[in-house]
Amino acid sequence: VIIASLTISAILVFFIVPLTIVFFIYLTNILLLVYQRNNEVKADPLSDAWHSVRKTIASFWDIYARIWHGYELHGVDNLPEGPGILVYYHGAIPIDYLYFLSRLFLWKKRLCLSVADHFVFRLPGLKLLLGVTGVIPGTREECLAALKNGYLVSISPGGVREALFSDESYQLMWGNRKGFAQVALEAKVPIIPMYTQNVREGYRMFKERRFFRQLYESTRLPFTPPYGGLPVKFRTYIGKPIPYDPNITTEELVEKVSSLFLQYRTTYFPLYGKFLFSFQTKTAVQALISKHQTIPGNIWKALLERFDKRRK
Repeated sequence: VIIASLTISAILVFFIVPLTIVFFIYLTNILLLVYQRNNEVKADPLSDAWHSVRKTIASFWDIYARIWHGYELHGVDNLPEGPGILVYYHGAIPIDYLYFLSRLFLWKKRLCLSVADHFVFRLPGLKLLLGVTGVIPGTREECLAALKNGYLVSISPGGVREALFSDESYQLMWGNRKGFAQVALEAKVPIIPMYTQNVREGYRMFKERRFFRQLYESTRLPFTPPYGGLPVKFRTYIGKPIPYDPNITTEELVEKVSSLFLQYRTTYFPLYGKFLFSFQTKTAVQALISKHQTIPGNIWKALLERFDKRRK
């Protein structure tokens, strides 16, 4: 009985915060359904008819972010006034990204549309929440339409694979993905890198095992659960925009990324327009990591940063 009790307690400690976040997400969707029914709202989920309830949701998550992670957002002035593509590192769970969306809406009244993996749209009971918060499929047509309408669009090229199999070394796992670069070139918009400090210290995945990797590659479903939820310090940094360059093709961007990234992955340098577009994107995100993150990540240091006033 004692062993069983200790085992259950350990499991609860490891998973209670991630499960709490899942509970709050579904609770948010229920509140939206209540709001929709009571006010008989039939407007498009992205319309201003949802502005008040969207502000309420953002306020809730912003309070949670302040209390649990002492959340800070830096570099908002680097966001363009018009459309652009935000590219970010994907933590074990993207709770830091949810914090960013909430604070951006509260500070700037801007709605950033989010490209999500296909499995997200198959989760039961979240359709209205995904619509109101601007979660969209990552098709070229959807992204181009959103950018044409003046929205910011965010994407993590590493996606679920990066969430599951990256670790405290903060390795980017983008592979040969180049869709975001193609869309940026077609829409003629800048790319803005973004990264959250200590995101892997807050929530982690179990060490990669061949079985889980093969299972994901064959099903494209995240079977490995995240654990943790420690109240470490979260700081999201938005880098300088990488301007649109009409003189380069998508294939050249990908070739430059694969051939030059390893040379610069641990070196921080300014983000000027002379660097190639896709190469800039990957190195810009890695530069934010190299500048603001201890490698490998350290949970105790991340916890102590809650009390570090000099970084604010």
